[in-house]
Amino acid sequence: MRARFTWLTHLRVQTDTQRSIHAPLITATDITGLAAQADLLATLPVREVHDHHAGDWASRWLGRGLDFEESRLYSPGDDIRDMDWRTTARTGRAHLKIYREERQPLVHLVVDRGATMRFGTRRRLKVAQAARVAAVLAFTAAGHNGVIGATLWDTQDETLPARHGRMAALGLVERAAAPCPPLSDPAPTESLHHADRLAALEAGLPRGARLVLISDFAWLTDAHVAPLARLAARVDVWAVRIVDAAERVLPAMGTVCFRDMASGRRVWLDTAQDSVRHVIRAAFVDRQAAQTAWLARAGVRHQQLDSDADDLVMLLAHG
Repeated sequence: MRARFTWLTHLRVQTDTQRSIHAPLITATDITGLAAQADLLATLPVREVHDHHAGDWASRWLGRGLDFEESRLYSPGDDIRDMDWRTTARTGRAHLKIYREERQPLVHLVVDRGATMRFGTRRRLKVAQAARVAAVLAFTAAGHNGVIGATLWDTQDETLPARHGRMAALGLVERAAAPCPPLSDPAPTESLHHADRLAALEAGLPRGARLVLISDFAWLTDAHVAPLARLAARVDVWAVRIVDAAERVLPAMGTVCFRDMASGRRVWLDTAQDSVRHVIRAAFVDRQAAQTAWLARAGVRHQQLDSDADDLVMLLAHG
Protein backbone atom coordinates (compact mmCIF):
# COMPACT_ATOMS: atom_id res chain seq x y z
CA MET A 1 0.00 0.00 0.00
CA ARG A 2 2.82 2.40 0.90
CA ALA A 3 4.61 1.68 -2.37
CA ARG A 4 1.39 2.34 -4.25
CA PHE A 5 0.86 5.59 -2.34
CA THR A 6 4.40 6.70 -3.20
CA TRP A 7 3.85 5.84 -6.86
CA LEU A 8 0.53 7.70 -6.95
CA THR A 9 2.09 10.73 -5.26
CA HIS A 10 4.95 10.74 -7.78
CA LEU A 11 2.45 10.44 -10.63
CA ARG A 12 0.39 13.31 -9.27
CA VAL A 13 3.48 15.54 -8.84
CA GLN A 14 4.65 14.64 -12.34
CA THR A 15 1.20 15.39 -13.76
CA ASP A 16 1.02 18.72 -11.92
CA THR A 17 4.48 19.63 -13.17
CA GLN A 18 3.57 18.80 -16.77
CA ARG A 19 0.40 20.87 -16.40
CA SER A 20 2.27 23.85 -14.94
CA ILE A 21 5.01 24.02 -17.56
CA HIS A 22 2.42 24.05 -20.32
CA ALA A 23 0.26 26.70 -18.65
CA PRO A 24 0.34 30.35 -19.75
CA LEU A 25 2.94 32.50 -18.02
CA ILE A 26 0.26 34.98 -16.94
CA THR A 27 -3.27 34.06 -15.85
CA ALA A 28 -6.38 36.02 -16.77
CA THR A 29 -6.52 37.37 -13.21
CA ASP A 30 -2.90 38.50 -13.48
CA ILE A 31 -3.62 40.27 -16.77
CA THR A 32 -6.46 42.18 -15.14
CA GLY A 33 -4.12 43.29 -12.34
CA LEU A 34 -1.42 44.31 -14.79
CA ALA A 35 -3.94 46.35 -16.79
CA ALA A 36 -4.80 48.17 -13.56
CA GLN A 37 -1.09 48.87 -12.99
CA ALA A 38 -0.89 50.24 -16.51
CA ASP A 39 -3.83 52.56 -15.82
CA LEU A 40 -2.00 53.83 -12.74
CA LEU A 41 1.22 54.30 -14.71
CA ALA A 42 -0.67 56.29 -17.31
CA THR A 43 -1.97 58.72 -14.65
CA LEU A 44 1.47 59.64 -13.32
CA PRO A 45 2.52 63.24 -14.06
CA VAL A 46 4.11 63.75 -17.46
CA ARG A 47 6.25 66.57 -18.82
CA GLU A 48 4.31 69.15 -20.81
CA VAL A 49 5.71 70.04 -24.20
CA HIS A 50 3.42 72.85 -25.41
CA ASP A 51 -0.33 73.46 -25.55
CA HIS A 52 -2.85 70.91 -24.38
CA HIS A 53 -3.72 69.42 -27.75
CA ALA A 54 -3.67 65.77 -28.75
CA GLY A 55 -0.09 64.81 -29.40
CA ASP A 56 1.40 67.71 -27.42
CA TRP A 57 2.27 65.78 -24.30
CA ALA A 58 5.62 64.04 -23.90
CA SER A 59 4.94 60.62 -22.44
CA ARG A 60 7.04 59.43 -19.53
CA TRP A 61 8.27 56.49 -21.56
CA LEU A 62 6.72 56.54 -25.04
CA GLY A 63 9.60 58.60 -26.38
CA ARG A 64 9.88 61.70 -28.54
CA GLY A 65 7.90 62.50 -31.66
CA LEU A 66 9.36 63.34 -35.05
CA ASP A 67 7.57 66.61 -35.78
CA PHE A 68 10.04 69.49 -35.37
CA GLU A 69 8.40 72.68 -34.13
CA GLU A 70 11.07 75.24 -33.27
CA SER A 71 14.40 75.94 -31.60
CA ARG A 72 14.84 77.60 -28.25
CA LEU A 73 17.76 78.54 -26.02
CA TYR A 74 19.33 75.70 -24.11
CA SER A 75 18.56 75.51 -20.38
CA PRO A 76 20.53 73.51 -17.77
CA GLY A 77 19.07 70.01 -17.48
CA ASP A 78 17.86 69.80 -21.09
CA ASP A 79 18.61 66.61 -23.02
CA ILE A 80 21.72 67.31 -25.10
CA ARG A 81 20.54 64.75 -27.66
CA ASP A 82 18.10 67.45 -28.83
CA MET A 83 20.76 70.10 -29.42
CA ASP A 84 20.23 72.18 -32.54
CA TRP A 85 23.85 72.38 -33.60
CA ARG A 86 23.24 74.42 -36.76
CA THR A 87 21.42 77.17 -34.88
CA THR A 88 24.01 77.00 -32.11
CA ALA A 89 26.85 77.45 -34.61
CA ARG A 90 25.04 80.28 -36.41
CA THR A 91 24.10 82.28 -33.32
CA GLY A 92 26.96 81.38 -31.01
CA ARG A 93 24.45 80.45 -28.29
CA ALA A 94 23.33 76.94 -27.40
CA HIS A 95 19.90 76.09 -28.84
CA LEU A 96 17.64 73.07 -28.42
CA LYS A 97 15.23 71.52 -30.92
CA ILE A 98 11.61 71.21 -29.78
CA TYR A 99 9.54 68.31 -31.09
CA ARG A 100 5.83 67.72 -30.99
CA GLU A 101 4.85 64.33 -29.63
CA GLU A 102 3.46 62.03 -32.29
CA ARG A 103 -0.27 61.42 -32.09
CA GLN A 104 0.31 57.66 -32.38
CA PRO A 105 3.88 56.99 -31.21
CA LEU A 106 5.21 53.58 -32.18
CA VAL A 107 6.28 51.32 -29.32
CA HIS A 108 8.00 48.02 -30.14
CA LEU A 109 8.55 45.48 -27.37
CA VAL A 110 11.10 42.68 -27.58
CA VAL A 111 10.41 39.81 -25.16
CA ASP A 112 13.30 37.38 -24.76
CA ARG A 113 11.98 33.82 -24.38
CA GLY A 114 15.39 32.16 -24.73
CA ALA A 115 16.78 29.30 -22.68
CA THR A 116 18.32 31.42 -19.91
CA MET A 117 15.03 33.27 -19.41
CA ARG A 118 13.22 30.00 -18.62
CA PHE A 119 14.60 30.02 -15.10
CA GLY A 120 13.27 31.18 -11.76
CA THR A 121 13.52 30.41 -8.05
CA ARG A 122 11.13 33.01 -6.60
CA ARG A 123 7.43 33.24 -7.49
CA ARG A 124 7.96 33.15 -11.25
CA LEU A 125 10.35 32.54 -14.15
CA LYS A 126 12.33 35.40 -15.60
CA VAL A 127 10.40 34.99 -18.84
CA ALA A 128 7.14 35.32 -16.90
CA GLN A 129 8.35 38.62 -15.46
CA ALA A 130 9.32 39.72 -18.96
CA ALA A 131 5.77 38.98 -20.11
CA ARG A 132 4.39 40.97 -17.16
CA VAL A 133 6.57 43.98 -18.05
CA ALA A 134 5.43 43.71 -21.66
CA ALA A 135 1.81 43.62 -20.49
CA VAL A 136 2.10 46.81 -18.41
CA LEU A 137 3.91 48.69 -21.17
CA ALA A 138 1.54 47.47 -23.89
CA PHE A 139 -1.56 48.52 -21.94
CA THR A 140 0.08 51.85 -21.08
CA ALA A 141 0.90 52.48 -24.75
CA ALA A 142 -2.68 51.65 -25.69
CA GLY A 143 -3.85 54.17 -23.11
CA HIS A 144 -1.73 56.82 -24.85
CA ASN A 145 -3.23 55.89 -28.24
CA GLY A 146 0.12 54.40 -29.18
CA VAL A 147 0.82 51.95 -31.99
CA ILE A 148 2.16 48.73 -30.47
CA GLY A 149 4.27 46.00 -32.04
CA ALA A 150 6.45 43.24 -30.66
CA THR A 151 9.07 40.63 -31.40
CA LEU A 152 9.29 37.42 -29.39
CA TRP A 153 12.80 35.99 -29.35
CA ASP A 154 12.31 32.23 -29.19
CA THR A 155 13.47 29.06 -30.89
CA GLN A 156 11.48 30.48 -33.81
CA ASP A 157 11.27 34.27 -33.57
CA GLU A 158 7.84 35.81 -34.03
CA THR A 159 7.09 39.40 -34.98
CA LEU A 160 3.70 40.88 -34.18
CA PRO A 161 2.72 43.71 -36.57
CA ALA A 162 2.19 47.18 -35.15
CA ARG A 163 -1.42 47.92 -34.27
CA HIS A 164 -3.17 50.37 -31.99
CA GLY A 165 -5.85 49.96 -29.36
CA ARG A 166 -6.46 47.91 -26.26
CA MET A 167 -7.34 44.77 -28.22
CA ALA A 168 -3.95 44.94 -29.93
CA ALA A 169 -2.31 45.21 -26.52
CA LEU A 170 -4.29 42.24 -25.24
CA GLY A 171 -3.30 40.13 -28.24
CA LEU A 172 0.34 41.02 -27.69
CA VAL A 173 0.09 40.07 -24.01
CA GLU A 174 -1.47 36.71 -24.83
CA ARG A 175 1.37 35.88 -27.22
CA ALA A 176 4.05 37.01 -24.74
CA ALA A 177 2.37 34.93 -22.01
CA ALA A 178 2.17 31.74 -24.10
CA PRO A 179 3.49 28.58 -22.37
CA CYS A 180 7.27 28.50 -22.20
CA PRO A 181 8.45 25.03 -21.07
CA PRO A 182 12.16 24.30 -20.54
CA LEU A 183 14.08 23.57 -23.73
CA SER A 184 15.06 19.91 -23.86
CA ASP A 185 18.15 20.52 -25.97
CA PRO A 186 19.03 24.23 -26.00
CA ALA A 187 21.41 25.32 -28.70
CA PRO A 188 24.53 27.28 -27.72
CA THR A 189 24.02 31.03 -27.70
CA GLU A 190 25.58 32.58 -30.78
CA SER A 191 26.64 36.21 -30.81
CA LEU A 192 26.02 36.38 -34.54
CA HIS A 193 22.40 35.30 -34.07
CA HIS A 194 21.67 38.18 -31.72
CA ALA A 195 23.60 40.60 -33.92
CA ASP A 196 21.28 39.57 -36.76
CA ARG A 197 18.28 40.16 -34.51
CA LEU A 198 19.47 43.67 -33.67
CA ALA A 199 20.14 44.37 -37.34
CA ALA A 200 16.61 43.22 -38.21
CA LEU A 201 15.18 45.64 -35.65
CA GLU A 202 17.29 48.47 -37.08
CA ALA A 203 16.04 47.74 -40.58
CA GLY A 204 12.41 47.20 -39.62
CA LEU A 205 11.66 50.02 -37.17
CA PRO A 206 10.99 53.58 -38.33
CA ARG A 207 13.29 56.31 -37.13
CA GLY A 208 12.14 57.78 -33.82
CA ALA A 209 10.25 54.70 -32.61
CA ARG A 210 10.53 53.52 -29.01
CA LEU A 211 12.11 50.09 -28.56
CA VAL A 212 12.03 48.22 -25.24
CA LEU A 213 14.33 45.20 -24.89
CA ILE A 214 13.15 42.91 -22.06
CA SER A 215 15.77 40.26 -21.36
CA ASP A 216 18.37 39.01 -18.89
CA PHE A 217 20.97 39.96 -21.53
CA ALA A 218 22.91 36.75 -20.88
CA TRP A 219 23.67 36.83 -24.62
CA LEU A 220 25.21 40.31 -24.54
CA THR A 221 28.89 40.59 -25.42
CA ASP A 222 31.27 43.32 -26.52
CA ALA A 223 30.48 42.31 -30.11
CA HIS A 224 26.94 43.63 -29.69
CA VAL A 225 27.94 47.18 -28.74
CA ALA A 226 28.28 48.34 -32.35
CA PRO A 227 24.91 46.98 -33.61
CA LEU A 228 23.22 48.26 -30.45
CA ALA A 229 24.76 51.71 -30.99
CA ARG A 230 23.53 51.79 -34.60
CA LEU A 231 20.07 50.81 -33.38
CA ALA A 232 20.11 53.43 -30.61
CA ALA A 233 21.09 56.10 -33.15
CA ARG A 234 17.94 55.33 -35.11
CA VAL A 235 15.36 54.60 -32.38
CA ASP A 236 14.99 55.28 -28.67
CA VAL A 237 16.18 52.08 -26.96
CA TRP A 238 15.36 51.15 -23.38
CA ALA A 239 16.69 47.93 -21.85
CA VAL A 240 14.90 46.22 -18.96
CA ARG A 241 17.20 43.60 -17.44
CA ILE A 242 15.50 40.74 -15.55
CA VAL A 243 17.45 39.09 -12.71
CA ASP A 244 16.56 36.18 -10.42
CA ALA A 245 17.47 36.27 -6.74
CA ALA A 246 19.46 33.02 -6.94
CA GLU A 247 21.66 34.53 -9.63
CA ARG A 248 22.55 37.35 -7.28
CA VAL A 249 23.10 35.23 -4.15
CA LEU A 250 23.30 31.45 -4.54
CA PRO A 251 21.68 29.71 -1.53
CA ALA A 252 23.47 26.96 0.38
CA MET A 253 21.85 23.75 -0.88
CA GLY A 254 24.70 21.25 -0.55
CA THR A 255 26.12 19.51 -3.59
CA VAL A 256 23.97 20.32 -6.60
CA CYS A 257 24.17 19.59 -10.31
CA PHE A 258 23.71 22.75 -12.37
CA ARG A 259 22.91 22.90 -16.05
CA ASP A 260 23.93 25.80 -18.26
CA MET A 261 20.60 26.69 -19.87
CA ALA A 262 22.33 28.18 -22.90
CA SER A 263 24.82 25.42 -23.73
CA GLY A 264 23.31 22.42 -21.92
CA ARG A 265 26.61 21.73 -20.10
CA ARG A 266 26.33 20.28 -16.58
CA VAL A 267 28.57 20.97 -13.59
CA TRP A 268 28.48 19.82 -9.94
CA LEU A 269 29.01 22.47 -7.23
CA ASP A 270 29.15 22.22 -3.45
CA THR A 271 27.01 25.21 -2.59
CA ALA A 272 27.53 24.62 1.13
CA GLN A 273 31.04 26.08 0.77
CA ASP A 274 31.25 29.82 1.31
CA SER A 275 34.13 30.05 -1.14
CA VAL A 276 32.04 28.54 -3.94
CA ARG A 277 29.16 30.92 -3.34
CA HIS A 278 31.58 33.85 -3.14
CA VAL A 279 33.12 32.97 -6.52
CA ILE A 280 29.67 32.73 -8.11
CA ARG A 281 28.61 36.02 -6.51
CA ALA A 282 31.77 37.74 -7.79
CA ALA A 283 31.21 36.33 -11.28
CA PHE A 284 27.64 37.67 -11.26
CA VAL A 285 28.78 41.15 -10.17
CA ASP A 286 31.46 41.20 -12.86
CA ARG A 287 28.98 40.07 -15.48
CA GLN A 288 26.45 42.73 -14.49
CA ALA A 289 29.14 45.41 -14.56
CA ALA A 290 30.20 44.32 -18.04
CA GLN A 291 26.60 44.38 -19.29
CA THR A 292 26.09 47.85 -17.83
CA ALA A 293 29.26 49.12 -19.49
CA TRP A 294 28.34 47.65 -22.89
CA LEU A 295 24.83 49.13 -22.77
CA ALA A 296 26.22 52.51 -21.74
CA ARG A 297 28.76 52.49 -24.57
CA ALA A 298 25.95 51.75 -27.01
CA GLY A 299 23.94 54.69 -25.68
CA VAL A 300 21.16 52.47 -24.32
CA ARG A 301 19.32 53.45 -21.16
CA HIS A 302 18.68 50.50 -18.89
CA GLN A 303 17.36 49.40 -15.53
CA GLN A 304 17.33 46.17 -13.55
CA LEU A 305 14.21 44.38 -12.35
CA ASP A 306 13.95 41.38 -10.03
CA SER A 307 11.91 38.47 -11.33
CA ASP A 308 9.85 38.33 -8.13
CA ALA A 309 8.85 42.02 -8.12
CA ASP A 310 5.06 42.40 -8.13
CA ASP A 311 4.49 46.15 -8.31
CA LEU A 312 5.91 47.34 -11.62
CA VAL A 313 4.48 50.87 -11.66
CA MET A 314 7.19 52.76 -9.80
CA LEU A 315 9.94 50.65 -11.33
CA LEU A 316 8.79 51.32 -14.90
CA ALA A 317 7.84 54.93 -14.22
CA HIS A 318 11.53 55.88 -14.20
CA GLY A 319 12.17 54.41 -17.62
